[in-house]
Amino acid sequence: MAHRTERQARATIHVGGEWLEAVSGATREILDPADARPFAVVAEGDEKDAERAVAAARQAFDHGPWPGTPVAERAALLRRVAGLLVRDRERLGLLESRDAGKTVEEGRVDIDCVADAFRYFADLVAAEAPGRVVDAGTPDVHSVVVHEPVGVCALITPWNYPLLQASWKIAPALAAGNTFVIKPSEITPMTTIALIELLAEAGLPAGVAGLVTGPGHTVGATLAEHPDVDLVSFTGGLASGTKVAQAAAPTVKKVALELGGKNPNVVFADACATEEGFDTAVDQALNAAFIHSGQVCSAGSRLIVEEPLRERFVTELARRAEKIRLGRGTGEGVECGPLVSEQQRAKVEAYVASALAEGAVLRCGGKRPSPAENRPESGYFYEPTVLDACHREMRVVREEVFGPVLTVETFRTEEEAVALANDTEYGLAGAVWTTDAGRARRVAGRLRHGTVWINDFHPYLPQAEWGGFGRSGTGRELGPAGLAEYRETKHVYQNLAPKPVRWFAG
Repeated sequence: MAHRTERQARATIHVGGEWLEAVSGATREILDPADARPFAVVAEGDEKDAERAVAAARQAFDHGPWPGTPVAERAALLRRVAGLLVRDRERLGLLESRDAGKTVEEGRVDIDCVADAFRYFADLVAAEAPGRVVDAGTPDVHSVVVHEPVGVCALITPWNYPLLQASWKIAPALAAGNTFVIKPSEITPMTTIALIELLAEAGLPAGVAGLVTGPGHTVGATLAEHPDVDLVSFTGGLASGTKVAQAAAPTVKKVALELGGKNPNVVFADACATEEGFDTAVDQALNAAFIHSGQVCSAGSRLIVEEPLRERFVTELARRAEKIRLGRGTGEGVECGPLVSEQQRAKVEAYVASALAEGAVLRCGGKRPSPAENRPESGYFYEPTVLDACHREMRVVREEVFGPVLTVETFRTEEEAVALANDTEYGLAGAVWTTDAGRARRVAGRLRHGTVWINDFHPYLPQAEWGGFGRSGTGRELGPAGLAEYRETKHVYQNLAPKPVRWFAG
């Protein structure tokens, strides 16, 4: 596949099968968070660009071939996209690393997961029955429930997992027969642009896939409120998600929101009764909190540990956290990259300062790395931070930090552990560590979170639904329910032997 020229690289708005510059001519520099230097320039779209993208998607849905394309052909296209992702794994993994700051190995894993999502939704739609026959109680009626594409979908994705989150929306949207306009985060758009190129290479008809690069307050708001958009799917922060829901409400369109979490990682002492169990639980607590510098909606940022275990557990956790190697994601031996922006680092610093003012005890981190410690001198780096002696009234415990900050709370009874884990306005994910099978089932059953891990943290399956309770959002991604979000359900009732009813005598 030929790469676009430098001038074409600024034309990152995709409308009707064409790559265009912004109507206004505005552009934005994309910064590498590892050194704070620009490495790409993209179009800075606004309301006018969003309008023309929606118009093209509307035209493609109402008059184009894709909604009526046989399911087998739609599934075949998704599989071709998965194959192209495998082909370009190294290139896309490097681009994801540079764009979002994560390690290149994390970037490669993300590409694998994106390919898995396309394969899963291809298999799901290909295996479905054409409709559900409903028994009407008489042979004179044929009654069937069918599923149809919802229409034009607005997809708004976050900066932490740019390509993965895009795939969770694009793959089911296309599998169901929809057209779409996607707005990636304005600070990490590069791999989404690459994915739209791959969709065209795979043979997706022009107009089905639209892309507008630009900020949320212009592009995102226009997409959410537009009367020609039938569904808006948003992944991001609670405040922005609330605005999306409010913008979508007047047109009563379908809305799916994934709004993050404040996720508990509950460790019972029996899980650490052996050295192997202790090592595993500490290792997984590090993974839960510090993968991608904690910039994960399901990060296990709240460690809730049984009181007799706390001192030993937290001491070892902090010792290992201090040894995490920071640096550019492509660097040899680097385990953790930078935060995505200066704004995000300043937010994390403010949360840590407030926690210390409220009485938290700093066990490690809590600052930018020092050049004297052979750590990065530039970029948006922040040391993995462990805050002990935390309590529920602290902002850092209640609110989503989205950075490498782990808070520690303690409990003495199972009842108290469940109460602490559920004491959050969010409900995305959580974990329980114990060797007691009965306790594991009890606690998992009582946790009000959309995903619960037992003796593990972070894995997900494309065939299992993802989403949260409470203010973690509405709707689900992945799994059969993730496909259902992009469909309307229709009941077709056919009378095979019509005759007069004679309700009215005349």
